[in-house]
Amino acid sequence: MLSVNSERNRGKPNSVDAHVGRRIRQRRVWQNMSQATLGEAIGVTFQQVQKYEKGVNRVGASRLQQISKALKVQPSYFFEGNPDEVQLVGQSAEIQVNIPPEVIEFAASEEGIDLIRAFSRVGDHDVRCRIVMLLKSLASTSGDV
Repeated sequence: MLSVNSERNRGKPNSVDAHVGRRIRQRRVWQNMSQATLGEAIGVTFQQVQKYEKGVNRVGASRLQQISKALKVQPSYFFEGNPDEVQLVGQSAEIQVNIPPEVIEFAASEEGIDLIRAFSRVGDHDVRCRIVMLLKSLASTSGDV
């Protein structure tokens, strides 16, 4: 017998599957790897990689191991920052940061990755502060702040 809750969530990706998929995409994009290249490395089509990244298809343990090897991370990487995970033992609630989904989405985008890479190469703290002030100024003049 199906529960009411499972009936309501039919067709929607499980939140953990969606999170793992986002982390796969973030790492793949960070590595400048196409979906086709990742698919070849793990023996699936690029369409299957798309489904994993959207959380539509669940990634099995052995496949996650293959993905982690192809993307050069530990399998645990894909679960880091899971919004559904319980508070870690010994970690206070103040330390945990709730990052808005739009920030995560931007950080995983091509523009976000390019900006993060370029900004992280700026060594001078004062210059970095001026860059942030410039961006805030530009955003305020366009009315988006």
